[in-house]
Amino acid sequence: MPTRHSWWTLPVLATTVVTSACGPEPGGQVMESGAHDRADVRGNVAGMAAHHICAGVFVVGRDYERSPEEVVAQDIRRFDIFKWQDDFDYAVNFETRTVSVSGEDFGTRSAEYNGDQGCTVLPAGLEDVTFEPQVVERLSPDPAVTAWPTGDVDAYHDPAPAEVDMGALEGALDWTMAQAEHNTRALVVVYAGKILGERYAPGFTRNTPQISWSQGKSISSALVGAAMQAGHLDAGLDDPAPVPEWQAEGDPRRKIRIRDILNMSSGLDFVNLGWRDSLSWTHVDEHRRIYFDGIDVFEHAVNQPMDRAPGEIFRYRNSDPLTANYIVREAVEARGENWLAYPQRILFDRIGARNYVLETDAWGNFIISGYDYGSAWDWVRFGLLHLWDGVWPTPNGESDRILPEGWVDFISTPAPGAELRDYGGLFWVNRGGALPRAPEDAFWAAGFMGQYTVIIPSYDLVIVRLGPSPGDINAYLSDIVGEVTAAIGR
Repeated sequence: MPTRHSWWTLPVLATTVVTSACGPEPGGQVMESGAHDRADVRGNVAGMAAHHICAGVFVVGRDYERSPEEVVAQDIRRFDIFKWQDDFDYAVNFETRTVSVSGEDFGTRSAEYNGDQGCTVLPAGLEDVTFEPQVVERLSPDPAVTAWPTGDVDAYHDPAPAEVDMGALEGALDWTMAQAEHNTRALVVVYAGKILGERYAPGFTRNTPQISWSQGKSISSALVGAAMQAGHLDAGLDDPAPVPEWQAEGDPRRKIRIRDILNMSSGLDFVNLGWRDSLSWTHVDEHRRIYFDGIDVFEHAVNQPMDRAPGEIFRYRNSDPLTANYIVREAVEARGENWLAYPQRILFDRIGARNYVLETDAWGNFIISGYDYGSAWDWVRFGLLHLWDGVWPTPNGESDRILPEGWVDFISTPAPGAELRDYGGLFWVNRGGALPRAPEDAFWAAGFMGQYTVIIPSYDLVIVRLGPSPGDINAYLSDIVGEVTAAIGR
């Protein structure tokens, strides 16, 4: 069974592998400088590219002799949105586990692999992270001898339930994988607690960690809930958020509740321009800057002013999930506990999720608003936890309440400020019909370019889909859900 790779076990294949950019390929283009310095913009593009190469090689763990070229070709150059430049040079050092991307006008941007903390974009002038990377042991029981869902034994329906049309289901899975433009790399359907069917692209398995992008926001939600349930966070949903920077007398941010943060309705003034704005690759785009600029993401998030009242309006902003993570870090470290190991201990170990890698900035702050990697079966287990109202069946036959009672109702209910009734507690929801072919009670963790874990209580169903898609991913997902639910025939 393929396993996740970490820096202390990786083979050293060469002192340095250097690859120079060659002729034009799809995705290469010259960027407009606009009102900002062209060299700075190109440097920011290079910063994200360095991260993607680093994580594609060392976190995903492809074949090491070929993987740098594969990552650039398959995960960066092919997508115009990442703005890869034809004159970029890149180098992968397998001894230091670092990646650099360089250009004549901006110099070099680098990313560093730190084992269980994944890959970190280094700010200009910093040659290493400022925290001590830590090994995070996986303490779940051996999956090969442990019953599903914590382990892998007896994970599949055999035979399938009588109400399921397996011919139609297999056809739906085959159709999904056949849409080549969507680059689906993993697809798993779980019904009535067990796997009905799955598909994987060549080179990917059920245990391959893949970039999950903003699915990590839903992990942030679960970490807040798990910390509350365990008594590690001494605050409830309707309590003011315990952010030290907001506690000065007269600071309007003192009124922001934890509920508002998880509803992404904090009211913080945090600019999100979208990927195709002329300023998307500059410091002006506060939402996107965390992925390329090498900044302290928690400091960046919590030190923003307000421009709307708490709870007034849902706005998709990285400030809110980052603040949620900051709140949990403050609570965990106040207890003297290990922050870097906390998500694995409080959440992932308990559900048998063994392949998650939550990446950090150079100060050890998790960037799980986007830089998070999980395997298909990790996300299946995460989805089942929420399908089962936050309670996990343990291998010894007991029930482990991981999330507070009523938590799943909260995260799957539209936020008061979500006019389209499409967003809950760091989960998307279908109450407003965002996925026309999905049942109204569907809710999902969603990431950029089509990373999805869809939970449908009325069908006792979880669907996981991973892979980078450049197309109309919502329509694609709606069709996947529609075909799968039709095959179940409820």
